[in-house]
Amino acid sequence: MTSQQRVVVIGGGLAGLRLAARLGPAAEVSVLGEEAHAPYNRVLLAEVLAGRYAPAVTALPDPGPVLRRGVRAVRVDRAERRVHCDDGSVETYDALVLATGSNPVLPPLRGLFTPGGRELPDGVHAFRTMDDCLALAAAVRPDLRAVVIGGGLLGVSAARALAVRGAQVVLAQQAERLMERQLDADASALLHAHLTTLGVEIHTRCRVRGLTTAATATAAAPGTPAARPGHAARRVTGVDLADGYRLDADLVVLACGVRPRTGLARAAGLEVRKGVVVDDRLRTGDPRVHAIGDCAEHAGRVYGLAGPALDQADALAAVLTGADATGRGAAGARAAGYTGTRALTRLTLSAGGTGPFDLAAFGEPTPLPGDDVVRLADATRRTYRKVVVRGDRLVGGVLLGELSTVGALARSWEGDEPLDDLFHLLTDDGGH
Repeated sequence: MTSQQRVVVIGGGLAGLRLAARLGPAAEVSVLGEEAHAPYNRVLLAEVLAGRYAPAVTALPDPGPVLRRGVRAVRVDRAERRVHCDDGSVETYDALVLATGSNPVLPPLRGLFTPGGRELPDGVHAFRTMDDCLALAAAVRPDLRAVVIGGGLLGVSAARALAVRGAQVVLAQQAERLMERQLDADASALLHAHLTTLGVEIHTRCRVRGLTTAATATAAAPGTPAARPGHAARRVTGVDLADGYRLDADLVVLACGVRPRTGLARAAGLEVRKGVVVDDRLRTGDPRVHAIGDCAEHAGRVYGLAGPALDQADALAAVLTGADATGRGAAGARAAGYTGTRALTRLTLSAGGTGPFDLAAFGEPTPLPGDDVVRLADATRRTYRKVVVRGDRLVGGVLLGELSTVGALARSWEGDEPLDDLFHLLTDDGGH
Protein backbone atom coordinates (compact mmCIF):
# COMPACT_ATOMS: atom_id res chain seq x y z
CA MET A 1 0.00 0.00 0.00
CA THR A 2 1.29 3.44 -0.89
CA SER A 3 0.67 6.58 1.13
CA GLN A 4 -1.57 7.83 -1.66
CA GLN A 5 -4.00 4.96 -1.31
CA ARG A 6 -7.14 5.75 0.62
CA VAL A 7 -8.81 3.54 3.22
CA VAL A 8 -12.34 4.35 4.37
CA VAL A 9 -13.51 2.66 7.58
CA ILE A 10 -17.23 2.61 8.35
CA GLY A 11 -17.52 2.38 12.13
CA GLY A 12 -15.79 4.31 14.91
CA GLY A 13 -15.73 1.62 17.58
CA LEU A 14 -12.88 -0.49 18.95
CA ALA A 15 -12.21 -2.35 15.71
CA GLY A 16 -12.34 0.63 13.36
CA LEU A 17 -10.18 2.86 15.51
CA ARG A 18 -7.67 0.10 16.20
CA LEU A 19 -7.27 -0.43 12.46
CA ALA A 20 -6.81 3.30 11.84
CA ALA A 21 -4.14 3.46 14.54
CA ARG A 22 -2.32 0.42 13.15
CA LEU A 23 -2.33 1.79 9.60
CA GLY A 24 -0.90 5.11 10.77
CA PRO A 25 0.94 7.00 8.02
CA ALA A 26 0.92 3.99 5.69
CA ALA A 27 -2.43 5.12 4.28
CA GLU A 28 -4.78 8.05 4.05
CA VAL A 29 -7.51 6.90 6.45
CA SER A 30 -11.00 8.25 7.05
CA VAL A 31 -13.20 6.74 9.78
CA LEU A 32 -16.95 7.37 9.69
CA GLY A 33 -18.35 7.22 13.22
CA GLU A 34 -22.12 7.36 13.52
CA GLU A 35 -22.15 8.35 17.20
CA ALA A 36 -21.53 11.98 18.12
CA HIS A 37 -19.79 11.00 21.36
CA ALA A 38 -16.02 10.89 21.61
CA PRO A 39 -14.87 7.29 21.05
CA TYR A 40 -15.41 5.02 24.05
CA ASN A 41 -14.89 1.45 25.15
CA ARG A 42 -18.29 -0.24 25.03
CA VAL A 43 -17.06 -2.99 27.36
CA LEU A 44 -17.07 -0.52 30.28
CA LEU A 45 -20.64 0.76 29.91
CA ALA A 46 -21.97 -1.45 32.72
CA GLU A 47 -19.42 0.10 35.08
CA VAL A 48 -20.63 3.57 34.10
CA LEU A 49 -24.24 2.55 34.75
CA ALA A 50 -23.24 1.13 38.14
CA GLY A 51 -21.61 4.45 39.04
CA ARG A 52 -18.20 2.83 39.37
CA TYR A 53 -16.69 4.79 36.47
CA ALA A 54 -17.36 8.24 35.07
CA PRO A 55 -18.08 8.25 31.31
CA ALA A 56 -14.70 9.88 30.70
CA VAL A 57 -12.94 6.74 31.98
CA THR A 58 -14.28 4.80 29.00
CA ALA A 59 -12.65 7.12 26.46
CA LEU A 60 -10.48 5.59 23.76
CA PRO A 61 -7.36 7.41 22.53
CA ASP A 62 -8.30 10.43 20.43
CA PRO A 63 -7.77 9.45 16.79
CA GLY A 64 -7.64 13.06 15.65
CA PRO A 65 -9.02 14.28 12.32
CA VAL A 66 -9.20 10.80 10.76
CA LEU A 67 -12.49 10.29 12.66
CA ARG A 68 -15.62 12.02 11.38
CA ARG A 69 -18.04 11.91 14.32
CA GLY A 70 -21.80 11.95 13.87
CA VAL A 71 -21.60 10.87 10.22
CA ARG A 72 -23.57 7.84 9.01
CA ALA A 73 -22.79 5.93 5.85
CA VAL A 74 -26.02 5.31 3.92
CA ARG A 75 -24.86 3.66 0.68
CA VAL A 76 -21.80 1.95 -0.76
CA ASP A 77 -21.25 2.23 -4.52
CA ARG A 78 -18.73 -0.52 -5.25
CA ALA A 79 -18.55 0.24 -8.96
CA GLU A 80 -17.45 3.83 -8.33
CA ARG A 81 -15.70 2.97 -5.02
CA ARG A 82 -17.63 5.62 -3.14
CA VAL A 83 -19.39 5.80 0.23
CA HIS A 84 -22.37 8.15 0.43
CA CYS A 85 -23.09 9.70 3.85
CA ASP A 86 -26.21 11.12 5.47
CA ASP A 87 -24.80 14.66 5.46
CA GLY A 88 -24.48 14.60 1.68
CA SER A 89 -20.73 14.04 1.65
CA VAL A 90 -19.04 11.32 -0.40
CA GLU A 91 -15.90 9.40 0.52
CA THR A 92 -13.88 7.68 -2.21
CA TYR A 93 -11.78 4.65 -1.37
CA ASP A 94 -9.15 2.27 -2.62
CA ALA A 95 -9.95 -0.09 0.26
CA LEU A 96 -13.19 -0.08 2.23
CA VAL A 97 -13.49 -1.62 5.69
CA LEU A 98 -16.87 -2.42 7.24
CA ALA A 99 -16.60 -2.17 11.02
CA THR A 100 -20.28 -1.47 11.55
CA GLY A 101 -20.65 -3.49 14.75
CA SER A 102 -24.00 -4.83 15.87
CA ASN A 103 -27.46 -3.70 16.91
CA PRO A 104 -29.39 -4.79 19.98
CA VAL A 105 -32.07 -7.36 19.31
CA LEU A 106 -35.53 -5.93 19.95
CA PRO A 107 -37.78 -8.92 20.63
CA PRO A 108 -41.26 -9.17 19.08
CA LEU A 109 -43.11 -8.24 22.27
CA ARG A 110 -46.71 -7.17 22.24
CA GLY A 111 -46.91 -3.47 23.08
CA LEU A 112 -43.26 -2.72 22.31
CA PHE A 113 -44.22 -0.65 19.26
CA THR A 114 -47.43 0.96 18.13
CA PRO A 115 -48.77 -0.17 14.73
CA GLY A 116 -46.53 1.33 12.08
CA GLY A 117 -44.29 2.99 14.69
CA ARG A 118 -40.70 2.35 15.75
CA GLU A 119 -40.52 4.49 18.90
CA LEU A 120 -39.88 2.62 22.14
CA PRO A 121 -42.18 3.55 25.03
CA ASP A 122 -40.74 5.88 27.66
CA GLY A 123 -38.88 3.82 30.23
CA VAL A 124 -37.87 1.07 27.77
CA HIS A 125 -34.20 0.99 26.83
CA ALA A 126 -31.75 -1.15 24.98
CA PHE A 127 -28.26 -1.32 26.54
CA ARG A 128 -25.74 -1.01 23.76
CA THR A 129 -24.50 2.57 23.33
CA MET A 130 -23.31 5.41 25.52
CA ASP A 131 -26.64 7.16 24.91
CA ASP A 132 -28.43 4.05 26.21
CA CYS A 133 -26.18 4.01 29.26
CA LEU A 134 -26.63 7.71 30.04
CA ALA A 135 -30.41 7.47 29.62
CA LEU A 136 -30.57 4.54 32.04
CA ALA A 137 -28.28 6.28 34.52
CA ALA A 138 -30.50 9.39 34.43
CA ALA A 139 -33.66 7.33 34.98
CA VAL A 140 -32.54 5.02 37.78
CA ARG A 141 -33.27 5.94 41.38
CA PRO A 142 -33.61 4.06 44.67
CA ASP A 143 -36.64 1.74 44.76
CA LEU A 144 -37.38 2.20 41.06
CA ARG A 145 -38.96 -1.00 39.70
CA ALA A 146 -36.74 -2.29 36.90
CA VAL A 147 -37.19 -5.41 34.77
CA VAL A 148 -34.25 -6.71 32.75
CA ILE A 149 -35.27 -9.03 29.92
CA GLY A 150 -32.44 -11.42 29.10
CA GLY A 151 -30.04 -13.32 31.36
CA GLY A 152 -26.93 -13.45 29.19
CA LEU A 153 -23.74 -11.48 29.72
CA LEU A 154 -25.38 -8.15 28.93
CA GLY A 155 -28.48 -8.77 31.02
CA VAL A 156 -26.49 -9.90 34.04
CA SER A 157 -24.29 -6.80 33.75
CA ALA A 158 -27.30 -4.49 33.51
CA ALA A 159 -29.17 -6.14 36.40
CA ARG A 160 -26.16 -5.95 38.68
CA ALA A 161 -25.52 -2.29 37.79
CA LEU A 162 -29.13 -1.24 38.42
CA ALA A 163 -29.22 -3.14 41.72
CA VAL A 164 -26.06 -1.40 42.88
CA ARG A 165 -27.80 1.92 42.17
CA GLY A 166 -30.66 0.93 44.50
CA ALA A 167 -33.31 -0.16 42.00
CA GLN A 168 -35.66 -3.07 42.69
CA VAL A 169 -34.54 -5.39 39.90
CA VAL A 170 -36.24 -8.40 38.38
CA LEU A 171 -34.27 -10.41 35.83
CA ALA A 172 -36.35 -12.47 33.39
CA GLN A 173 -34.44 -15.21 31.57
CA GLN A 174 -36.07 -17.54 29.06
CA ALA A 175 -33.38 -20.23 29.34
CA GLU A 176 -33.09 -22.56 32.29
CA ARG A 177 -30.08 -20.75 33.79
CA LEU A 178 -28.13 -17.51 33.62
CA MET A 179 -25.41 -17.11 30.98
CA GLU A 180 -26.11 -20.58 29.65
CA ARG A 181 -23.75 -20.07 26.68
CA GLN A 182 -20.71 -19.49 28.89
CA LEU A 183 -21.41 -21.22 32.22
CA ASP A 184 -22.16 -24.74 33.36
CA ALA A 185 -24.97 -25.42 35.82
CA ASP A 186 -22.79 -25.13 38.96
CA ALA A 187 -21.21 -21.85 37.91
CA SER A 188 -24.57 -20.42 36.89
CA ALA A 189 -26.01 -21.33 40.28
CA LEU A 190 -23.21 -19.43 42.02
CA LEU A 191 -23.86 -16.42 39.79
CA HIS A 192 -27.57 -16.70 40.58
CA ALA A 193 -26.79 -16.68 44.30
CA HIS A 194 -24.48 -13.68 43.98
CA LEU A 195 -27.06 -11.57 42.15
CA THR A 196 -29.66 -12.57 44.74
CA THR A 197 -27.44 -11.18 47.50
CA LEU A 198 -27.54 -7.86 45.64
CA GLY A 199 -31.34 -7.92 45.77
CA VAL A 200 -31.99 -9.08 42.20
CA GLU A 201 -35.11 -11.24 41.83
CA ILE A 202 -34.41 -13.85 39.16
CA HIS A 203 -36.94 -15.78 37.08
CA THR A 204 -35.51 -18.45 34.76
CA ARG A 205 -37.51 -20.48 32.22
CA CYS A 206 -39.54 -17.31 32.01
CA ARG A 207 -40.95 -16.14 28.69
CA VAL A 208 -41.99 -12.51 28.31
CA ARG A 209 -45.10 -12.03 26.22
CA GLY A 210 -45.47 -8.26 26.09
CA LEU A 211 -45.38 -4.85 27.72
CA THR A 212 -48.17 -2.81 29.23
CA THR A 213 -48.06 0.93 28.69
CA ALA A 214 -50.04 4.02 29.58
CA ALA A 215 -50.45 7.31 27.76
CA THR A 216 -48.45 10.19 29.21
CA ALA A 217 -48.84 13.95 29.02
CA THR A 218 -47.80 15.41 25.67
CA ALA A 219 -46.16 18.52 27.07
CA ALA A 220 -42.57 18.77 25.92
CA ALA A 221 -39.78 19.18 28.43
CA PRO A 222 -38.00 22.56 28.54
CA GLY A 223 -35.51 22.88 25.72
CA THR A 224 -37.04 20.06 23.66
CA PRO A 225 -39.22 20.34 20.55
CA ALA A 226 -42.94 20.69 21.22
CA ALA A 227 -44.99 17.53 20.95
CA ARG A 228 -46.93 17.04 17.74
CA PRO A 229 -50.65 17.88 17.98
CA GLY A 230 -52.58 14.79 18.93
CA HIS A 231 -49.41 12.82 19.67
CA ALA A 232 -49.73 10.76 22.84
CA ALA A 233 -46.48 9.44 24.30
CA ARG A 234 -46.45 6.07 26.06
CA ARG A 235 -44.75 5.02 29.25
CA VAL A 236 -44.14 1.43 30.27
CA THR A 237 -46.03 0.26 33.34
CA GLY A 238 -45.46 -3.48 33.37
CA VAL A 239 -44.15 -6.66 31.78
CA ASP A 240 -46.55 -9.50 30.94
CA LEU A 241 -45.25 -13.05 31.23
CA ALA A 242 -46.48 -16.01 29.21
CA ASP A 243 -47.87 -17.68 32.35
CA GLY A 244 -50.23 -14.73 32.87
CA TYR A 245 -48.23 -13.08 35.64
CA ARG A 246 -47.51 -9.36 35.38
CA LEU A 247 -44.42 -7.58 36.72
CA ASP A 248 -44.89 -3.91 37.57
CA ALA A 249 -42.15 -1.85 35.96
CA ASP A 250 -41.02 1.76 35.83
CA LEU A 251 -38.03 0.79 33.71
CA VAL A 252 -37.41 -2.08 31.27
CA VAL A 253 -34.01 -3.03 29.85
CA LEU A 254 -33.94 -5.12 26.68
CA ALA A 255 -30.84 -7.32 26.90
CA CYS A 256 -31.84 -9.97 24.37
CA GLY A 257 -28.57 -10.19 22.49
CA VAL A 258 -27.15 -8.39 19.49
CA ARG A 259 -27.31 -8.86 15.74
CA PRO A 260 -24.51 -7.92 13.30
CA ARG A 261 -25.19 -4.72 11.35
CA THR A 262 -25.11 -5.96 7.79
CA GLY A 263 -27.56 -3.67 6.00
CA LEU A 264 -24.93 -1.70 4.08
CA ALA A 265 -23.15 -4.86 2.99
CA ARG A 266 -26.35 -6.57 1.92
CA ALA A 267 -27.51 -3.52 -0.05
CA ALA A 268 -24.11 -3.39 -1.76
CA GLY A 269 -24.51 -6.97 -2.97
CA LEU A 270 -21.96 -8.57 -0.62
CA GLU A 271 -22.47 -12.04 0.81
CA VAL A 272 -24.15 -12.00 4.21
CA ARG A 273 -25.01 -15.01 6.35
CA LYS A 274 -24.97 -14.41 10.09
CA GLY A 275 -22.52 -11.59 9.38
CA VAL A 276 -20.59 -10.20 6.44
CA VAL A 277 -18.67 -13.19 5.10
CA VAL A 278 -14.87 -12.74 4.95
CA ASP A 279 -11.88 -14.95 4.18
CA ASP A 280 -8.56 -15.31 6.03
CA ARG A 281 -7.48 -11.93 4.67
CA LEU A 282 -10.73 -10.46 5.98
CA ARG A 283 -11.91 -9.77 2.44
CA THR A 284 -15.48 -10.00 1.27
CA GLY A 285 -16.30 -11.25 -2.22
CA ASP A 286 -15.11 -7.83 -3.43
CA PRO A 287 -11.32 -7.78 -2.88
CA ARG A 288 -11.43 -4.04 -2.17
CA VAL A 289 -13.98 -4.44 0.65
CA HIS A 290 -13.13 -5.94 4.03
CA ALA A 291 -15.06 -6.48 7.26
CA ILE A 292 -13.89 -6.73 10.88
CA GLY A 293 -15.40 -6.83 14.34
CA ASP A 294 -18.95 -7.66 15.35
CA CYS A 295 -20.32 -7.44 11.80
CA ALA A 296 -17.82 -9.91 10.30
CA GLU A 297 -18.32 -13.65 9.88
CA HIS A 298 -15.06 -15.58 9.56
CA ALA A 299 -15.01 -19.35 9.07
CA GLY A 300 -18.70 -19.48 9.95
CA ARG A 301 -18.30 -17.62 13.22
CA VAL A 302 -19.37 -14.18 14.44
CA TYR A 303 -17.54 -13.48 17.70
CA GLY A 304 -19.24 -10.37 19.08
CA LEU A 305 -16.39 -9.79 21.57
CA ALA A 306 -13.73 -7.12 21.94
CA GLY A 307 -10.71 -9.44 21.78
CA PRO A 308 -11.45 -10.93 18.37
CA ALA A 309 -12.36 -7.48 17.00
CA LEU A 310 -8.93 -6.15 17.98
CA ASP A 311 -7.20 -9.24 16.59
CA GLN A 312 -9.00 -8.80 13.28
CA ALA A 313 -8.04 -5.11 13.12
CA ASP A 314 -4.39 -6.00 13.70
CA ALA A 315 -4.50 -8.76 11.10
CA LEU A 316 -6.14 -6.54 8.51
CA ALA A 317 -3.60 -3.78 9.10
CA ALA A 318 -0.87 -6.33 8.37
CA VAL A 319 -2.71 -7.45 5.22
CA LEU A 320 -3.21 -3.90 3.95
CA THR A 321 0.35 -2.78 4.66
CA GLY A 322 2.03 -6.00 3.52
CA ALA A 323 3.55 -6.59 6.96
CA ASP A 324 4.17 -10.10 8.26
CA ALA A 325 2.78 -11.46 11.53
CA THR A 326 5.48 -9.68 13.55
CA GLY A 327 4.65 -6.31 12.02
CA ARG A 328 7.87 -6.10 9.99
CA GLY A 329 7.58 -4.99 6.41
CA ALA A 330 7.45 -7.86 3.98
CA ALA A 331 7.60 -6.31 0.55
CA GLY A 332 6.09 -8.62 -2.01
CA ALA A 333 5.33 -11.27 0.61
CA ARG A 334 1.90 -12.55 1.53
CA ALA A 335 0.68 -11.21 4.87
CA ALA A 336 -0.14 -13.75 7.56
CA GLY A 337 -3.88 -12.99 7.59
CA TYR A 338 -6.39 -13.99 10.25
CA THR A 339 -6.91 -17.55 11.42
CA GLY A 340 -9.37 -17.00 14.26
CA THR A 341 -9.31 -15.98 17.92
CA ARG A 342 -9.51 -18.08 21.04
CA ALA A 343 -11.86 -15.73 22.92
CA LEU A 344 -12.10 -15.39 26.69
CA THR A 345 -15.20 -13.84 28.29
CA ARG A 346 -14.59 -11.86 31.47
CA LEU A 347 -17.04 -9.97 33.69
CA THR A 348 -16.52 -8.03 36.92
CA LEU A 349 -19.40 -8.27 39.38
CA SER A 350 -17.80 -6.85 42.54
CA ALA A 351 -20.10 -4.42 44.29
CA GLY A 352 -20.59 -2.75 47.62
CA GLY A 353 -19.84 -4.89 50.64
CA THR A 354 -20.22 -8.19 48.82
CA GLY A 355 -16.55 -8.34 47.91
CA PRO A 356 -15.05 -9.30 44.56
CA PHE A 357 -16.96 -11.70 42.36
CA ASP A 358 -15.36 -11.91 38.97
CA LEU A 359 -16.15 -14.35 36.20
CA ALA A 360 -14.17 -15.77 33.32
CA ALA A 361 -15.05 -18.42 30.76
CA PHE A 362 -13.10 -19.73 27.79
CA GLY A 363 -13.07 -22.48 25.22
CA GLU A 364 -15.39 -25.48 25.66
CA PRO A 365 -16.62 -25.61 29.26
CA THR A 366 -18.95 -28.54 28.45
CA PRO A 367 -16.97 -31.79 28.23
CA LEU A 368 -17.27 -34.34 25.46
CA PRO A 369 -17.21 -38.10 26.11
CA GLY A 370 -13.66 -39.06 27.09
CA ASP A 371 -12.70 -35.59 28.37
CA ASP A 372 -11.39 -35.14 31.89
CA VAL A 373 -12.94 -32.51 34.16
CA VAL A 374 -11.26 -30.99 37.21
CA ARG A 375 -13.29 -28.87 39.66
CA LEU A 376 -12.15 -26.91 42.69
CA ALA A 377 -14.83 -25.19 44.78
CA ASP A 378 -14.60 -23.24 48.03
CA ALA A 379 -17.99 -22.25 49.44
CA THR A 380 -16.44 -20.08 52.15
CA ARG A 381 -14.46 -17.99 49.71
CA ARG A 382 -17.19 -18.24 47.05
CA THR A 383 -14.80 -19.50 44.39
CA TYR A 384 -15.36 -22.08 41.68
CA ARG A 385 -12.88 -23.36 39.12
CA LYS A 386 -13.55 -25.95 36.48
CA VAL A 387 -11.38 -26.94 33.53
CA VAL A 388 -11.90 -29.46 30.75
CA VAL A 389 -8.90 -31.45 29.56
CA ARG A 390 -8.76 -33.41 26.31
CA GLY A 391 -5.72 -35.63 26.10
CA ASP A 392 -2.90 -33.43 27.35
CA ARG A 393 -4.52 -30.14 26.28
CA LEU A 394 -6.68 -27.66 28.14
CA VAL A 395 -9.80 -27.07 26.00
CA GLY A 396 -12.02 -24.91 28.21
CA GLY A 397 -12.85 -23.67 31.64
CA VAL A 398 -15.00 -21.54 33.93
CA LEU A 399 -13.77 -19.54 36.93
CA LEU A 400 -15.86 -17.53 39.37
CA GLY A 401 -15.13 -15.50 42.46
CA GLU A 402 -11.40 -14.90 42.42
CA LEU A 403 -9.37 -14.98 39.23
CA SER A 404 -5.70 -15.00 40.19
CA THR A 405 -5.18 -18.14 38.09
CA VAL A 406 -7.01 -17.05 34.95
CA GLY A 407 -3.92 -15.58 33.28
CA ALA A 408 -1.90 -18.78 33.51
CA LEU A 409 -4.83 -20.94 32.42
CA ALA A 410 -5.66 -18.67 29.49
CA ARG A 411 -2.05 -18.66 28.29
CA SER A 412 -1.94 -22.46 28.37
CA TRP A 413 -5.24 -22.67 26.48
CA GLU A 414 -4.43 -19.97 23.93
CA GLY A 415 -1.02 -21.49 23.25
CA ASP A 416 -2.48 -25.01 22.96
CA GLU A 417 0.40 -26.19 25.12
CA PRO A 418 0.76 -29.69 26.60
CA LEU A 419 -0.21 -29.62 30.27
CA ASP A 420 2.62 -30.17 32.69
CA ASP A 421 1.11 -29.51 36.14
CA LEU A 422 -2.61 -28.76 35.97
CA PHE A 423 -3.03 -28.56 39.75
CA HIS A 424 -0.32 -25.90 39.88
CA LEU A 425 -2.18 -23.88 37.26
CA LEU A 426 -5.39 -24.07 39.28
CA THR A 427 -3.90 -22.91 42.58
CA ASP A 428 -3.84 -19.37 43.89
CA ASP A 429 -0.26 -18.59 42.88
CA GLY A 430 -1.41 -18.26 39.26
CA GLY A 431 0.96 -20.93 38.07
CA HIS A 432 4.13 -19.15 39.17
